Amino acid sequence: MGLTWDLIRWALLVIVIINEVAALVTVFREKRDIAATWAWLMVLMIPVIGFIIYAFLGRKLPQKRLERISSPTAQHLYDAFEEQRTAFVEMPRPEDSLVQTYRRTIMLFQSIDESFLSEDNQVEIFTTGITFFNRLLTDIEQAKQSIHIEFYTIYNDQIGNRLRTLLEQKAAAGVEVRVLYDSWGSMGVKKSFYDNLRKNGGFASPFLMTHSNFLDFRLNYRDHRKIVVIDGQIGYVGGFNVGDQYLGRLKKFGPWRDTHLRIQGGGVYSLQQCFLRDWNASVKPAERLTHFKDYFPSAALNKGKTAMQIVSSGPDAPLQAIKLGYLRLINAAQDHIWIQTPYLIPDDSVIDALRIAAHSGVDVRIMIPSMPDHAFVYRATQYYARALANEGVTIYSYQLGFLHAKTMTIDGKMASVGSANLDFRSFQLNFEINAFLYDRQLVDELEQIFINDVRDSRVITPEMFDAQPLGLRFKQTFSRLLSPIL
Repeated sequence: MGLTWDLIRWALLVIVIINEVAALVTVFREKRDIAATWAWLMVLMIPVIGFIIYAFLGRKLPQKRLERISSPTAQHLYDAFEEQRTAFVEMPRPEDSLVQTYRRTIMLFQSIDESFLSEDNQVEIFTTGITFFNRLLTDIEQAKQSIHIEFYTIYNDQIGNRLRTLLEQKAAAGVEVRVLYDSWGSMGVKKSFYDNLRKNGGFASPFLMTHSNFLDFRLNYRDHRKIVVIDGQIGYVGGFNVGDQYLGRLKKFGPWRDTHLRIQGGGVYSLQQCFLRDWNASVKPAERLTHFKDYFPSAALNKGKTAMQIVSSGPDAPLQAIKLGYLRLINAAQDHIWIQTPYLIPDDSVIDALRIAAHSGVDVRIMIPSMPDHAFVYRATQYYARALANEGVTIYSYQLGFLHAKTMTIDGKMASVGSANLDFRSFQLNFEINAFLYDRQLVDELEQIFINDVRDSRVITPEMFDAQPLGLRFKQTFSRLLSPIL
């Protein structure tokens, strides 16, 4: 008996040693952010189970898939980019114009994301699911040529079926309909959900052809973008997905607070460009789009006066464009920075930027939800909210329902609205897209929305954080350790 136990102990010791060596080799084999490296190392130290978790969540996307995004499609779409960038640098502008004020920010996005500047946009803001979906479905119903849709989540529920039925009708009427969705975000929706759309002449595909979440074994890299382009003239971008919860129909979340934009003008070209690139990377050669000029009608121009850049980011790009944009905005602030985000899990560079701004006298306010939709993520959000509150940042907890908006406004002059949260996942793992806006009137509207939301929020002070139970604070600290991989 004693010999048996000795053999078991030796066997367990050998397993632990092999596991730790394998963990070191595995985690350092791929280039990662140092925080993510240590977080994964901690997970992999759990024998067997750690490697199972890593198999699904830790491995990076294959290079061949990423190369499909950086394809000849993208090169073709960017043919005119250098001409515009040169013209922007050389074009004289009034010193008091916002485009001149944020000239360096615009040049940053042109350099790191080849993002076009358009100055002719008409923008409408939506903050409730009812108004957003009513307008979206009306625009789709009136489409005459093409409907391009890309969402992280399209659920098989009441609003999801309503959208699908409308798309089937439009496809049957001869309108080109293409739907791109994330297989993980739309979990539970089978491929057959779109069979009737396909029968009517439409198309639907999971992003990067990821048909099975479990066979794919790479759950961590998701298409989190929300893009709709109708006839190449109307575009949508923001935080809403397609599901009943976004209409406030789930008791768990209550009224859903989000922010989404409807765009007419040159900004639609950039949304269309991103969709076409993602579509061609996700489908078989026979379904790829090649006649790009058909999707960029000149009638989309000259609709308004809002200047904007559409900026995308993802693991296919060498630089974290949206995060760098956030940093540029924070560092440029002179008076105030107002942020809404459901997930507050910033990396050290963003924390330092917010800390510097707050200690420099800039009014920094961050609004987060008062309820979780993901337990670990919410506890990590609370940890960082407490840390920033101790640095002089005002933290609001939105009480009316679930806050899902991803907005940032700077000095009443510039703003960002899109799909990207203020967290590691949006910076490093997800495919995201944001609109960066240069328009005092539009930014004032966004800031009025923030002020209205403050009325439905309460301030969480450092003293209130300190009074939290020890067990809750432990959960927050533990969740923070895993934050680079949440």
